[in-house]
Amino acid sequence: MRPLELRDVTFTYAGEQRPALDGLTLEVEKGEFVTLLGENGSGKSTVCMLTNGLIPNALRGQLAGSAKVFGFEVREHSVAEFATRVGMVFQEPESQLFCMSVEEEVSFGPENLAVPREQLRERIEWALELVGLKGYNDCSPFSLSGGETERVAIAAALSMRPEMLVLDEPGYALDPVGRQDLYRVLRDLRDRQGMTILLAERDAEELSSFSDRMILMRSGRVVKSGTPKEVLKDAESLRSMGVLPPQLSEVSVLLNRRLGRSDLDFSTVAEAENAISGILSSKRRGGRA
Repeated sequence: MRPLELRDVTFTYAGEQRPALDGLTLEVEKGEFVTLLGENGSGKSTVCMLTNGLIPNALRGQLAGSAKVFGFEVREHSVAEFATRVGMVFQEPESQLFCMSVEEEVSFGPENLAVPREQLRERIEWALELVGLKGYNDCSPFSLSGGETERVAIAAALSMRPEMLVLDEPGYALDPVGRQDLYRVLRDLRDRQGMTILLAERDAEELSSFSDRMILMRSGRVVKSGTPKEVLKDAESLRSMGVLPPQLSEVSVLLNRRLGRSDLDFSTVAEAENAISGILSSKRRGGRA
């Protein structure tokens, strides 16, 4: 049973003429780390809000096609029914935080499910340790840094023990170091907990080394789906769709032009080092660069 399965899904928000999703078909497998890439208006956020039933139950509009989350059609089930299967973190995490302490924030969801106090304490400590906030129980979420606030929101979602974690542009307000730290936390959740991660972003720079698969979207449709290397290798195409390509991908394009070749293709530092070492070795031997 897949965490997410969309078949020919079209969704148009109430009052809008243009569909946010236009015949979209995509799947997310259990335990995958999947990144949705695309500019604003590409449909990424709409996909995220389908995963927990916010669409079409809270945000109204016309939904056509089949949208299944863990085998359940979203139009036939409430947001509350998905709460223990899907954890959601929005672009601005402070907008979903409202308690006076980190512990109160993390415990809010399971408390409303009447989780016994002993189990509640275990969930709180488990979630905080997973996101690297052990000992922050009494801190105010509003006194923390942007990255720490993001982790509080993730811990609050984790305390519900979801099977899939969905994040809509979580790196929006973070610096590069903060984003790297956040993505490592997410990868650890996938590796150690077997959790499915679905993340929407516009910047592919750091995510190429964390994602199992990337899905490039435009105008509510899938343009390309594959490994990060497959999706990110065409830097010019990415830029034309409002997605920032990794700098290393752009370097490979420039080197191909400069050297009159087309076989250089790297998206990680290790791949770049190997390629450039090969070029230098060839030059030293007097061969073709």
